[in-house]
Amino acid sequence: MIYYLKHKNLNVLEMEIDEETSIIVKVLNVVEAEHIPLGVRFENQSVDRRTMNHWFKSRCIPENRQSIDRVLEAVGELNTVGLALKCYGLSLSDCYWICTKSSDLDFDKINFFENDFSKDMGEILFGKQLDSFSLVSHDNTSDGWLKKKWIILNEDRYLLKGASGVFRQEPFNEKIAGMVMEKLRLPHVEYEVVFEDGMPYSLCKNFLSKDTELVSAWSVYSHFKKPNHLSAYEHLIESYEKIGITNAVENIEKLLVTDFLIANTDRHMNNFGIVRNSNTLEVLGTAPIFDSGTSLFMSMPTKVEVDDIESKPFAKTHEKQIKLVSDLQKFDVESVLELREGIRTNLSQNPFMDEERIHFVIRNFEQRAKLLLELMQEQRQMQSHKMI
Repeated sequence: MIYYLKHKNLNVLEMEIDEETSIIVKVLNVVEAEHIPLGVRFENQSVDRRTMNHWFKSRCIPENRQSIDRVLEAVGELNTVGLALKCYGLSLSDCYWICTKSSDLDFDKINFFENDFSKDMGEILFGKQLDSFSLVSHDNTSDGWLKKKWIILNEDRYLLKGASGVFRQEPFNEKIAGMVMEKLRLPHVEYEVVFEDGMPYSLCKNFLSKDTELVSAWSVYSHFKKPNHLSAYEHLIESYEKIGITNAVENIEKLLVTDFLIANTDRHMNNFGIVRNSNTLEVLGTAPIFDSGTSLFMSMPTKVEVDDIESKPFAKTHEKQIKLVSDLQKFDVESVLELREGIRTNLSQNPFMDEERIHFVIRNFEQRAKLLLELMQEQRQMQSHKMI
């Protein structure tokens, strides 16, 4: 069947999608080249079908989402891409969507920023069984492996996201990460911890609107061909600067320092990025930091010795990745050590964590802050030797 990829009410390109596999088999015509999503290769007046399929699949529920097989069976879909097509690929992250060529739908009347959406998909994703349901929901295009759903509170859109493992730490980690970023003066999304049926969830307000949209760091990174002589970090910085981000190094260094402190093991290039105006395509700046829950030693047994911590996206460990930060002296790490009681108060609300576990998290968090202070001292000494 023939579809349009649309940006608001602009026809961006015309494409053929296989009805059975939901794969884009051919891009037939480009209408508005300027509005082709960042990260989709467009060369010699031709759209690269592989990157187009990758872009569309990246806005679908991932196949490792908790209980996704049960969900697909419940709604009668073979894959998550087909599920996204049921809601026109609409998202609360940007203003792109898909409709059949013959459709007369209007973005202003169906976008999720201004219009109601079905709660049914969110309920199914949270494990409820419904006899009848509507699939017109942003939950069909939410990423990440934890179960989550969008809700409307006082006309605003909020994301409710679950937890995992024995300790159910992620919602509390999001709150603590925000406390750390506040100390480091890094713009971030505010999270609250809420409970539903005795289980903890994180709740955050959508920071985007119909006039702004998120572009992932990966989309910016992959939009430009990486020269062999540049590292992934250098290429991302250069790519950010090419699209108009003037403080790219400062913002990414703050992110690396934060992730070092909280021992974040899942900072991939799809959970940070930039914000642009969805009407003019003007780049407005880096996005506030979000999705920091996979951190604070959440998957480690309480009695283990915490050593080198796995990291992403520029090095395999935080001890290697932090070396990318050119000047650690800029960061007020001492102030982070003041968070001890705030962290304790936060974690004490978690019924799945006992006192021993809380002490384990606080002790290792403080050790990471002290380690960073030691690295700062080493860097200061090296810089002074170079000046002699």
